[in-house]
Amino acid sequence: MKMLATTDLSPDITAQARRVGPPILKVEHLSREFGGVLAIGDLSFAIAAGDIHSIIGPNGAGKTTLFNLVTGVYKPSGGRVLFDGADVSGMAPYRLAARGMSRTFQNLQIFFNMTALENVMVGRHLHLNTRLLPALFRVPSLVRKDREAKDRAAQLMADVGLGKYVDADAASMPYGALKRLEIARALASEPKLLLLDEPAAGLNATESREIDEVIKTVAASGVTIVLVEHDMKMVMGISHRITALNQGRMLAEGTPQEVAANPDVIAAYLGAAP
Repeated sequence: MKMLATTDLSPDITAQARRVGPPILKVEHLSREFGGVLAIGDLSFAIAAGDIHSIIGPNGAGKTTLFNLVTGVYKPSGGRVLFDGADVSGMAPYRLAARGMSRTFQNLQIFFNMTALENVMVGRHLHLNTRLLPALFRVPSLVRKDREAKDRAAQLMADVGLGKYVDADAASMPYGALKRLEIARALASEPKLLLLDEPAAGLNATESREIDEVIKTVAASGVTIVLVEHDMKMVMGISHRITALNQGRMLAEGTPQEVAANPDVIAAYLGAAP
């Protein structure tokens, strides 16, 4: 991969490349071992509320493992994760969702036997009445909440550019649209913090630009974004801050300009000049 020049950076974003709020997420001396192999080692950093903060690194750097530690899929071997000031290390994903944390996955997690709208509505489960008796008797308040959930899901689909797919079966949608559908479903839980694991993977240039615009729109609404992505043009163009990993450890951290110019990052990931 070629070294990324600072001219690839978006002027609008780089002008804002600063911390715009107190930390919403802090990782302190985080470690995780698998069978004696260190996947994440003594990692510490903070993410400011309101930022688009990207995590980059070569394959095997520990990016997805870090996401899994933050979102409760894995429990740390050491260190801790703080979300909104509370220690949430190893907390179950459903409890983190209730606190305002949501994520997407590297591989599609779509319910292909459901409609697109129903997929997004799954993300609204935290805001629905799931008690048995009201569901059996279809009490008016439950009917109203169901209608509100459908309306909200339809609005979220429109927000990510999927308005024309509201009545579509998920199985009939193109791959790029399914990537945005996952983001809509993650937003349905009304998160404060959204973690996106390679949202542009497998997309063509047009679809990547669409994801780029969705991420910027979501961030503008006040949701903090943590992004793992290999598309360096996207990362450098939309990020306020970047953390670079290598072999599970911190390699560099800073603004897009600082990280793009860091010789360790260039050698490990962006591609050293011959």
